[in-house]
Amino acid sequence: MHAILQISYNLFIVIFEYIISGFTVGALVGLTGVGGGSLMTPLLVLFFKFPTAVAVGTDLLYAAITKSAGAVSHHKLGHVDWKIVKNLLLGSLPSSFLVTHYLKDIDLYSLQNVEIINISLGIALILTSIAVLFQPIIIKKSVKQKLKTNLNINVLTILLGIFLGVVVTLTSVGAGAIGVTALLLLYPKIQLRKIIGTDIAHAVPLTLFAGIGHYNLGTVDINLLIALLIGSVPGVLFGSKLSARIDEKFLRFILVIILLIVGVQLMFKANYV
Repeated sequence: MHAILQISYNLFIVIFEYIISGFTVGALVGLTGVGGGSLMTPLLVLFFKFPTAVAVGTDLLYAAITKSAGAVSHHKLGHVDWKIVKNLLLGSLPSSFLVTHYLKDIDLYSLQNVEIINISLGIALILTSIAVLFQPIIIKKSVKQKLKTNLNINVLTILLGIFLGVVVTLTSVGAGAIGVTALLLLYPKIQLRKIIGTDIAHAVPLTLFAGIGHYNLGTVDINLLIALLIGSVPGVLFGSKLSARIDEKFLRFILVIILLIVGVQLMFKANYV
């Protein structure tokens, strides 16, 4: 009887920790607007010691569910450019499928492949930190000058979709800060809120598609997913209210430092897997 109670207690503590993690990440998303993947996946890998593939797969479905409400809200407000979303998906879904197909044919838990995924995740986090750091500057400059290129804008959008499809499926990171920053460069005349709404609307089908692919690979922990979702909803609401009381520049600086440290740590960890 004592053993059963001990197991039940330990299970409760673990689930509670997952819920608190969901709340913490949700609060940070509400505070900063940066996608949860940049925060959730490293947390699961470095703190809870989940296999990187499982952390990525679970976070993809977590992102698909949590971003859905935001996509619907932005659509109702008219903040989604569905032509851009279509072009992004023309690139991202096929590339996501190819990455999933590649992952199916390899051992995701072998030391070499875990190292590859950790390095990819670390690079994605460092790119995200750079995007977060320079996003305010890009926003100001994008209003004043148009991107100079001979390539058709639709082709560039599809190419961006291909890039995001690969990065998001492999790391669960990239559909937030990186996507928004790239879209700002491609479409400087579109208002920021519409860029954000368009990015979220694209992220939902991409993360859902990639998440289902990971589920078929067996790299999704459903119990973990449920616990994270329970914690994240009140976390986002709390973070959104708190954001009005914290200096944005200070918050952005702290977030950049965290992402850089975690990104480097994951790359460093890869060398010792």
